[in-house]
Amino acid sequence: MQPTDGGDGSAAPERLAYRLLTGPDTREFCEKISAALADGYVLYGDPTMIVQDGKAVCGQAVILPAEAKKTAKTERESASVD
Repeated sequence: MQPTDGGDGSAAPERLAYRLLTGPDTREFCEKISAALADGYVLYGDPTMIVQDGKAVCGQAVILPAEAKKTAKTERESASVD
């Protein structure tokens, strides 16, 4: 859950509607995704993985549920126009 302040009395930063989380294929990367899901984000699209300098680098987009609803509505409207 989002804190109401930054811990020092200042307002908490506004959460981004879209985030692309990236990192090496490690437990820490999985924890980063899990933390975003626990914070209210939902997975968006397929995960990606590339090999760079012999190491796997992963990526996963996450969005807030309100953004997911907007995206689904836009996709439905686009499909009905085509």
